[in-house]
Amino acid sequence: MRNLVTVNDVHQQFAEYFNIPAFKPYAYLLSKKGSEGHICLHLSKISQEWDTLPEAYKKIDTANNILPSLPIVGSEKDDKQPFILYQDRLYLQRYFRYESNFLKKIKLFLEAEKAVLNERITLLQQQGDFIKTLFRNTSSQSIPDWQLAAAISGVLNNFTVITGGPGTGKTTTVAKLLAILYATDPKLKVALAAPTGKAAARMAESLRNTKLDAGENIEAAFQRLQPSTIHRLLKSIPDTHLFRHNEQNPLNYDVIIIDECSMIDVALFAKLLDAVRPTTRLILLGDKDQLAAVEAGSLFGDLCQAQDELNRFSADRTALINSFIANEANKIPGTGSPTGQHPLFEHLVELRFSHRFSGDKGIGKFSKAIISNNEAVIRSFFQPSADEQIFIDPGYDNGLFEKFIHNYSLYIQENDIRKALKLLNKQRVLTVIREGAQGLHAINNQIEKYLHDKQLLNAAIPFYNNRPLILTRNYYEHGLFNGDTGIIRPDENGTLMAWFEDANGNLRAVLPGYLTQAETAFAMTVHKSQGSEFEEVMVVLPETAEIPILTRELIYTAVSRARNKVYLQGNPEIILAAASRFVERASGIGSRFKETV
Repeated sequence: MRNLVTVNDVHQQFAEYFNIPAFKPYAYLLSKKGSEGHICLHLSKISQEWDTLPEAYKKIDTANNILPSLPIVGSEKDDKQPFILYQDRLYLQRYFRYESNFLKKIKLFLEAEKAVLNERITLLQQQGDFIKTLFRNTSSQSIPDWQLAAAISGVLNNFTVITGGPGTGKTTTVAKLLAILYATDPKLKVALAAPTGKAAARMAESLRNTKLDAGENIEAAFQRLQPSTIHRLLKSIPDTHLFRHNEQNPLNYDVIIIDECSMIDVALFAKLLDAVRPTTRLILLGDKDQLAAVEAGSLFGDLCQAQDELNRFSADRTALINSFIANEANKIPGTGSPTGQHPLFEHLVELRFSHRFSGDKGIGKFSKAIISNNEAVIRSFFQPSADEQIFIDPGYDNGLFEKFIHNYSLYIQENDIRKALKLLNKQRVLTVIREGAQGLHAINNQIEKYLHDKQLLNAAIPFYNNRPLILTRNYYEHGLFNGDTGIIRPDENGTLMAWFEDANGNLRAVLPGYLTQAETAFAMTVHKSQGSEFEEVMVVLPETAEIPILTRELIYTAVSRARNKVYLQGNPEIILAAASRFVERASGIGSRFKETV
């Protein structure tokens, strides 16, 4: 009887499925890279991954590339095979198709806008006085008005990418952009969406609260805006990965604005673009420096890096933008017309000035130092009392931790549910990992025990009074979404209910038993915190740097969740190690752009 060997490595299980010995290393590495968020395997970099292969695979000779000759490997023109080889990259077929469709749809956007560009310029110039009023600059700072440049781009283009860090005014820019469009066409159909319900609701709330001198009709239009998750916008078909809105049944909107685009994976991005008509204005918002999607792909970051430099405009476009800027000090600089224009020329805009954070101190300075790996500046924050907004605790001081979590007593002692929810969301503990002493579960248990010992709550039952919740899936039937946070409180009959606040500020109560996929939310992972903001955060780093997800993007995302104060518990060397490590996901977006578009 043949001896059976159990293989616990899922990537090896995948590779062993193919009875072609010389293909097994490629299959293994492609599976491994896919689990790490890469769209493809870059064959020129395969030697860097060789040590991660099982010993048996290391002995296989791959010097002569046999991939083109294999019947299971296709090409761009023969993409029916399970694997596709293209431009020295190996793809799973479906990822190659997603990437190809993504690029094809952008091409259609760029072609469609050419036919209406002159008409749009004329309409824009007719709104000149209104635009100057919207962007009236009362500040004395001499900085280019990239917000106006982004808004003008969004009005003229069918496809626009707007990126910027915390406080750079992405939502304000979109509000003014929409005001210009509503002034031109009051019947404009606008859709707002984001990867999570929380992010979508926050965008809609911010738009409604933006104070513009735009008139009652435009303000009323803002109040009618209804946020949605991308899945709900596209109308997901239960128990499938398909959507009701697709290329054959596109969305019926004039403008579609998607926020937090760095969180969108390649599959969802491709399906989203599939469902948008080329004649629709699609505006993508996000922070290129934030964490990429949990699933495969970092397409928003790839778009932002596709061109060598952001904020590139022709002389004519620069003059048009500057014609709406009264103050000479706020005009955007001329970049000149580059030779060999990139297809996304004039379509990528970065907002570079933070109105929330100063670049020379506090959260703004530290975030910038982390994302650029400026070791000298990062080290300057390690000194005690180095900064009012950033406090680094290398010793994981339990006293500091308990002082921070004691503030959760404020929401517990507040009887008004709406006020309690706001108090809960003033602060949060953020973790990098889920397991271990510094993991999500241990930290949540520690906070529960502390508050229980202080007799502030009784955690004896699963859905106890005042338990904070975060949903980990969408509950469309209840109008609740993945990432929404709420609390358990009794209703007027004494029945414990899960209470949430919707995008309009209204309370929504659901029996906890219906919310089968929810977690305690005293602490949440940095990934789950994307799209959220808190007054203060405490970031608890693991005590080892040997964690692949511990990167500069993760630290940047965690720190920038706070408006006023960050407590960072972590060893300085681990912080420096994380800042030196960055997310680099393999894809063909950059190199394929010029060919496909």
